[in-house]
Amino acid sequence: MPVDRSDLADFTYFLAIAKHRSFRRAGTELGVSASALSHSLKGLEARLGVRLLNRTNRSVTLTTAGEQLRDAISQPFDAIGHAVEALNNFRDTPSGRIRLNVMQDAVPLLLGPVMPTFVDRYPDVDIDLVVSNRMVDVVEEGFDAGIRYGGTVPQDMIASRLSADFRWVVAASPAYLERFSVPTHPDDLRNHRCLRLRLGNDRIYHWEFDKGPEHIEIDVPGSITIDESGAAMAFVRGGVGLLFVAEPLIMPQLASGELKLVLEDWATPGPGFYMYHPSRRQIPTGLRLLSELIRELRPMGL
Repeated sequence: MPVDRSDLADFTYFLAIAKHRSFRRAGTELGVSASALSHSLKGLEARLGVRLLNRTNRSVTLTTAGEQLRDAISQPFDAIGHAVEALNNFRDTPSGRIRLNVMQDAVPLLLGPVMPTFVDRYPDVDIDLVVSNRMVDVVEEGFDAGIRYGGTVPQDMIASRLSADFRWVVAASPAYLERFSVPTHPDDLRNHRCLRLRLGNDRIYHWEFDKGPEHIEIDVPGSITIDESGAAMAFVRGGVGLLFVAEPLIMPQLASGELKLVLEDWATPGPGFYMYHPSRRQIPTGLRLLSELIRELRPMGL
């Protein structure tokens, strides 16, 4: 049967749904509503005369016909996308849209200092930014790339460094230290009030300390568990307890004396921020330009 213009658009929708197995996530990637995708797929199935998807309230799966169509058209549509992206090389001003999943700490430390320059240089590049500490599959969720601490980047991704490494330190307000004393060894933390940290994979973080060859991990006590740095900063500044934190996040408070470091000789070095993306996917021009600008401006060293 001949292919018309509406079929080509619906094929694009079909491939996104097939990749995500979700109308909602496919719609987020494409910038259309889930109901619009559903309507388009029903029309495509009617024109083709076959069912491509099995849909229930909980799942979306491909039929045998759907799998065959996906396998047959994926490569040609990828080639078209790469060809269109390559046209940026001939434009005076690059354009396009990139979707980023970025952990919270990277926003003030890494992106905040570079975004004013980025939007001035590349006003036609749109950035859809999702800020979350939750560990997500950037491919499944429809992101072009993610930015996280180097130690948490999935091993099957291509990763590029965006910052220098830095220390993880323990900080507290002067009022807290005056009231509860200054810990001099990591074991002293067992008798202190600590802000427990929930990681993006829902695991409670055990504070880690290094001094020469000695390495200590402590499941610290505390009545508050938190997964967001802004709230943690508010609590530690208010004297609620001790906080284990990336040192760059609290440099202004250390300089002003609002917070003080403890156990500094046990501070743990850790990897800086990395951008990561699937190895099988061509890097969008906007993503490449953002990565290059961060390396140029070096807001956290490199």
